[in-house]
Amino acid sequence: MNIGQKISELRKQKDLSQADFAKAVGISREMIGRYERDEVMPSIEVAAKMAGALEVSLDYLAGNTNLLLDKILLKRITDIQQLPDEDKAHLYALMDAFLRDQKTKKTYNP
Repeated sequence: MNIGQKISELRKQKDLSQADFAKAVGISREMIGRYERDEVMPSIEVAAKMAGALEVSLDYLAGNTNLLLDKILLKRITDIQQLPDEDKAHLYALMDAFLRDQKTKKTYNP
C-alpha cells in the first residue's frame, strides 16, 4: 500500500472528511486529495503533521513498518523508557511472563 492509500484509509477510519483532515494538518483540502491520489508526495513536515493527526507513527504512514503503534502505546513506551533501570527490569519481567503465558495458552488452546 502506498502513502496515498494509507492516508486515505487512515483518514476514513478516523471518520474525517478531507476538509476536516486538511484543517487539522494546516493545509488545503485540495492538497489532501492530491496526496491521496499520489499526485504529489508530502514533505517530511507535512507527513509528520498527518501522522500526528491520524495518531500513527511516521514510520507506519511512510510504509517503513507494518506495525501500527497508536499514540497511547507510544506514550506508554516513552513512559517506560523514563523509569529507573530497576523498575524497568521489574516491568519487563512481568511483561515477559504475561507474554509467555499467552503464547502457551495459544499453543495448547488453538
